Amino acid sequence: MITANKTKYTRSILAELLGFAVLIGLILLPGQKQVQTAAVFLAAAVIMEGICLFKIVRAMKGGNSPKSVCRVMTIIWCILIAWEVLVTKLNLLHPVLYPAPENVFCVFYEQRLDLLQHIASSLELLLISVLIGMGAAVIAGSVAGWRLEWRGVCYPIANVLAPIPAVVYAPYIISLMPSFRSASAAVVALGVFFPMFLNVMNQVSSMDSEIVDSARMLNVKEKDMVTRIILPYLIPGIISGMKVTLTTAFMLLMFAEMMGATRGLGYYIVNYNTYGNYTNVVAGIIMIGIIVTILNWFTSVLQRRVVRWR
Repeated sequence: MITANKTKYTRSILAELLGFAVLIGLILLPGQKQVQTAAVFLAAAVIMEGICLFKIVRAMKGGNSPKSVCRVMTIIWCILIAWEVLVTKLNLLHPVLYPAPENVFCVFYEQRLDLLQHIASSLELLLISVLIGMGAAVIAGSVAGWRLEWRGVCYPIANVLAPIPAVVYAPYIISLMPSFRSASAAVVALGVFFPMFLNVMNQVSSMDSEIVDSARMLNVKEKDMVTRIILPYLIPGIISGMKVTLTTAFMLLMFAEMMGATRGLGYYIVNYNTYGNYTNVVAGIIMIGIIVTILNWFTSVLQRRVVRWR
């Protein structure tokens, strides 16, 4: 059984290595389309392969299967190989709508300072908006969930507003707010607030009756009940749901920035799309994927550190 599993691992690893080798060979071969230097594309492929090998070794040392990592990377290599063959080597696709991967990856190097400024702007706005939305939702949801009279009023309202996408409010919020940046923050904060408010209220109202009865027997004050019992009770659930919260908030932020911001990744994409520079547009899309992946990784690490029993 162990030998069979090792054979499966070996096949997955070999398929991943083969995909990497084929891509490197294709990049080094001349193509029909004239492109910029392939050095950045090669460097990016080597970095991705290094990360993949690190994950494979780490998984095998921990006694876990590396097949999922290998399969994901094999799919990525297949996509890059198809992109390289169809665009650079054979030049079969539209020359403007389908930029060469060498040119796209060169954007990451040539415009690294500009991209870093847009990334910093987006992440700063994301952090501020999420903290405001989550903080307001946790406090309001805790109070409304604990007090029966408030729950009866707030629950029907939140149940109606929570499913409505925050982007629906975006045009009106942009008209109300003094700047596009503050409007973007408001859209993200609202998108985070209502679903989390409803979720927190439901969690508080469904708390274990033994916890509630014990608190009442000890005559715990309402303020202490919220700050010392309800909030610690909610923290594991909030952290467990942060991956979905951050991903949703980031998508809302990109949409909001595309509607009139002057900086940020959303603005970067829509600005170059206006001028028909699809090389930079594709680079911006790839960068968004990288940022979302990093956010998900950070959230997973936070969950393992804080909510260790799950």
